[in-house]
Amino acid sequence: MTSMLQRLEDYYDAVPRSAARAETFGPLTLFVREGDGWPYYARPALGRTGTVSAAEVERVRARQRELGVPEAFEWVAETTPGLRAAVEESGLVVHEHPLMVLDGEGERVPAPDGVTVRMVGADDPVLPSAAAVPYAAFGVDPSPAAAAQLAARIDAGLTRLAAAVDATGTALCAGQHQPVGAVSEVVGVGTLPGSRRRGLGLAVTAALVADARARGGETVFLTATDADVARLYARLGFRTIGTALIAEPA
Repeated sequence: MTSMLQRLEDYYDAVPRSAARAETFGPLTLFVREGDGWPYYARPALGRTGTVSAAEVERVRARQRELGVPEAFEWVAETTPGLRAAVEESGLVVHEHPLMVLDGEGERVPAPDGVTVRMVGADDPVLPSAAAVPYAAFGVDPSPAAAAQLAARIDAGLTRLAAAVDATGTALCAGQHQPVGAVSEVVGVGTLPGSRRRGLGLAVTAALVADARARGGETVFLTATDADVARLYARLGFRTIGTALIAEPA
């Protein structure tokens, strides 16, 4: 395993723990969110090596069903190559996504006319609409507490939020990066359906990258939806170093 992939493994194990409890199932760890918000997933336990059986995957899936959370697994193909076969044998479908790390400082992207791209603080009036954008972008109803929870994470230094804001003070696109030490992942970049294809997502991502670097981020990474989206992120200085795998029911 390369040192970069190991650094990401350390991050993947650490970042959910600020909002979730970890339940251990042999070679797998299930993160269970405490309170409202996006549900978490299961992934390989940090430092565990060897094979994973379909029976061990099913134990986790049974616990997810018991908890009423999605039967979801996330991992990196290159670091845990044997997990895919066990997950697929259990009946889940595996999706591949480019795993990308930033080289250099990242490129600046100008915002479209009439839109301002900026970081959003915990007491910023635009925070409620910025908190709701990713939910709307992915067709999910936000929790009533979503804005307050996001504000608390911003205050605690766990999340940094950027938004593309129109002249009325409404967020059209928003995204986050989540620093843990010198590593941060860009996540949840979403654009309202009516504002897509304007370059807002790339501009917000560029703002998040600049903020992460300015705050001491030595490793900034993200997972692209597919190869086409990866080519867009490559314009900012990201390069693909592996394959992120996400498994869920068919």
